[in-house]
Amino acid sequence: MRPALRAAAPLALALFFAGSADAASETRIPARALEQAAQLRERALADDTGWKITESLTTEVGPRLAGSEADARAVEWAKAKFRELGFDKVWTEPVTFPKWERRSESAAVLGPHAQPLAITALGGSPGGTVEGEVVRFADLAALEAAAEGSLAGRIAFVDYQMPASRDGSGYGKGSAVRSRGPSAAIRKGATGFLMRSAGTDNHRVPHTGITRYDAGLTPVPSAALSIPDADQLARLAARGPVKVRLAIDAGWDGEYTSQNVIGEMTGRSKPKEVVLIGGHLDSWDLGTGAIDDAAGIGITMAAAKLIAQMPRRPARSIRVVAFANEEQGLHGGKAYAAAHAADAARHQLAAESDFGAGRIYAFNTGAPEHARAATQKIAEALAPLGIEYAPGKGGAGPDIGPLSAKGTTWAWLAQDGSDYFDLHHTADDTLDKIDPAALAQNVAAYAVFAYLAAEAEGDFGSTVKAETKAP
Repeated sequence: MRPALRAAAPLALALFFAGSADAASETRIPARALEQAAQLRERALADDTGWKITESLTTEVGPRLAGSEADARAVEWAKAKFRELGFDKVWTEPVTFPKWERRSESAAVLGPHAQPLAITALGGSPGGTVEGEVVRFADLAALEAAAEGSLAGRIAFVDYQMPASRDGSGYGKGSAVRSRGPSAAIRKGATGFLMRSAGTDNHRVPHTGITRYDAGLTPVPSAALSIPDADQLARLAARGPVKVRLAIDAGWDGEYTSQNVIGEMTGRSKPKEVVLIGGHLDSWDLGTGAIDDAAGIGITMAAAKLIAQMPRRPARSIRVVAFANEEQGLHGGKAYAAAHAADAARHQLAAESDFGAGRIYAFNTGAPEHARAATQKIAEALAPLGIEYAPGKGGAGPDIGPLSAKGTTWAWLAQDGSDYFDLHHTADDTLDKIDPAALAQNVAAYAVFAYLAAEAEGDFGSTVKAETKAP
């Protein structure tokens, strides 16, 4: 052997063994698990546990505004339901947040065209009664571009029309009006704020949701108009000056401590590693919180129960979290992430159901390259449910986001939200809007996904991220 070849030999062997190590570390889904998942999928499609759980929460508790008496009843309901379903472990973790209350709200056009307007106070709005001429803006940018002081003594009205879409992508601009509009109006001198609801329906039911006021500003009464009433107000404003009275009795009232309620089905061989699924337990107070998010609670509780009924438990534990107060600032998700930051790597994958009960149509994870083949195998097991593999798409659900930021890998099961924003945060968010067959498809998808992730040989890239401190 020539010297050059002798020198190359160790390098070639090193590369060979390095390649073998890479191959050995590739995450895989065992064939037996895929066979079991197919049976689980069919059993879930024929099961009505998800529907029964969703019906129970919306009927026995109803609307569950964070910090309300119903919030406390929802926590007790969730603890009892986990136990009834046979979860091996059930516990709670405290979540403390400011408490906002809605007491009453009304609005009316004054003058020669006097008539009532259908509104709802935005979460976080202060109380107060204001009267003033309405100034209409086509969108948030137009309001932000208004001259300083131009709204003195007036009520700002942002008339942005949110488009419908399957993935809910139009909500970004719609919710920005709600979150940033009141502060922008105050800076221009406004005494009150109205907006076309961030929704896609044509019903006379306004959409609520949380708003924020920037530091240093004095909050003003802020509300959303139903979409027909926004149209009506725009037509009136086009005819000439129009004056409105806005009366809200609402506001913050100290702090409240609720609970993240957690149930776990223990894994057979790696019980300390978990696949986390869940939804949020709270809701707004106008409807009964069916699509947002009793459905998510029903889907994930039922999926875990069905997995636990299999002849052999998966290797890892299945953990279901009913998150507290998502609606007013992801408080439950943030509290869970803070409490479990050191265990971020033990969370194999995490996924949240919080986009209604429409059929799931796409799947992906945030896993690194060594787990992409396993992700694709899970997608193949989901394909008979009408679910496509969508590499490069998706992200963490709302309450999963804080945990993902700590290092846990997310999974994304995309629900069809074509009509989600017809109902979102309204009095129309009730049980009758849920299709039981679509709900069962969601349960089947979450059961198959969680089972296969819990049975995977290897990991999906979760790690504990180092905290970055400001200089």
